[in-house]
Amino acid sequence: MELTEAEQKAAEDAVQEIEAFRETGKKIQLKVKPVRKVLPEDIPRREEHIYPEIDEIDNREVYEELPPEITEVLEHEPGKCYVRKIIRHKYILKVGSDDLSTSIVTASLPSLPLPKSYACATLLSELAVSKYVDHQPYYRQIQMFKRDGVTLPASTINGWHKDLIDLLRPMYYRLQETVLDSDYLQIDETTIPVIIKEEHKTKKGYLWLFRSVNDSLQFFHYDNGSRAQKVVTAVLPNYQGTIQTDGYEAYSIYENKSGVIHLGCFAHARRKWTESLTNDKERAEYALSQIGLLYSGERKADTEKLTNEERKELRNRLSLPIITSFEKWMLREYPKVLPSKPHWKGYQIYLQSISHTETLSP
Repeated sequence: MELTEAEQKAAEDAVQEIEAFRETGKKIQLKVKPVRKVLPEDIPRREEHIYPEIDEIDNREVYEELPPEITEVLEHEPGKCYVRKIIRHKYILKVGSDDLSTSIVTASLPSLPLPKSYACATLLSELAVSKYVDHQPYYRQIQMFKRDGVTLPASTINGWHKDLIDLLRPMYYRLQETVLDSDYLQIDETTIPVIIKEEHKTKKGYLWLFRSVNDSLQFFHYDNGSRAQKVVTAVLPNYQGTIQTDGYEAYSIYENKSGVIHLGCFAHARRKWTESLTNDKERAEYALSQIGLLYSGERKADTEKLTNEERKELRNRLSLPIITSFEKWMLREYPKVLPSKPHWKGYQIYLQSISHTETLSP
């Protein structure tokens, strides 16, 4: 469990380089002064001309105009609705025509997203984006539309919502296929309040998130609010690749599954050591300092805008020596910590995350 001289030297060099990056970052941060950004040129401009109020302004011979003072301020107009009036012209054959089978000809109606509805794609998109991206519930959106002079009944919007979700199902299934084709997934589950109509109350349910790391695509999965292991195994029945999760027991099925590498998460492990600062300060501070070095290495890669291959090289040069040293310290200290201590779980998550790999991928 002891570090070799080469491992010790590599770890020291890595720490030195990361500390130098930290100092450089501090100096740059001190030099940077807040400056108001110029408004983007692609935003439309409306000119407003203001002339001075002086008696002699009409006397052009007395005054000569200089270059004007220009001040730009950002204005905003509330969203506007308009009615798209589709007029389909009709024609009828003139009297005396030989062909009476098609006496009336009418232009075809353009394709609309919802049959027998006056909601067009732009309105449905605005409602969905405001709800799911901007977190504006429908009752607030109804109030906002009312201020703009448009009254939309809640029952009508709820009906549109149901039909819109049906339209998006093919896109969701395709997104799911694309994400699950990735060889590196991150999975997590989060709580969500679920309404029980019969009991007129809510219960705690769970929503699962599956994210493809390489292209940042992700989808949510809901199974009656369940957090059981059967939910994730149903979504990933034959998955082959790398899975990164927290320490939730449901993921333990992937620990020794053939073709699957199960990684832990530093963010989750770090929390346990943070909780242990009050009862095992020395170990907790050391562990947090090592994770902090790794985070700084990632910030260095982000600051320098490294490619995946360049990031891999940086991780192998800086992060791997630190992880090697950290791992051997971990193996020595792990048996000394009681399972009842908060950071015992942190040791487990960490050792799980490093037990499958010798070098760090992008």
